[in-house]
Amino acid sequence: MPLKLTVNNVATTVDVPPDTPLLWVLRDVLNLKGAKYGCGMGICGACTVLLAGRAVRSCMTHVSAAVGQPITTIEGLSSDGLHPVQVAWEALDVPQCGYCQSGQILAATALLAHTPHPTDAEIDTAMNGNLCRCGTYPRIRQAIHEAAQAGASAQKS
Repeated sequence: MPLKLTVNNVATTVDVPPDTPLLWVLRDVLNLKGAKYGCGMGICGACTVLLAGRAVRSCMTHVSAAVGQPITTIEGLSSDGLHPVQVAWEALDVPQCGYCQSGQILAATALLAHTPHPTDAEIDTAMNGNLCRCGTYPRIRQAIHEAAQAGASAQKS
């Protein structure tokens, strides 16, 4: 049965079983490779995407749950790579291997959308479960603070 999705502001139809994990639809059907397969159990966060603005684990989300809701992947976060979170990530050299970074960036984006100026504790809570094998957590936290500042500055302009 065809399912209608909106991915990165583009309407599309996919013909997959409704219980197919959203991750596989994004990667294998729509050829969006930014969300990564990590653990397959929703524990590592490498597959994080935004579903109606909320950070969700696409490996554990059935595609049928995404019907009628906007899906944003790392490819759709910003057409020019200038989203405040992406800019802060680059400025602070957050990634090392980079495998987890799309999930980290989207989780940070969801946090800032709901908490524009988070404390360290709020960042730690929101980012808990997005694992970074390289251990760049201090730079991730710093980048989130920097993105929050940039977002606030942009809103004042």
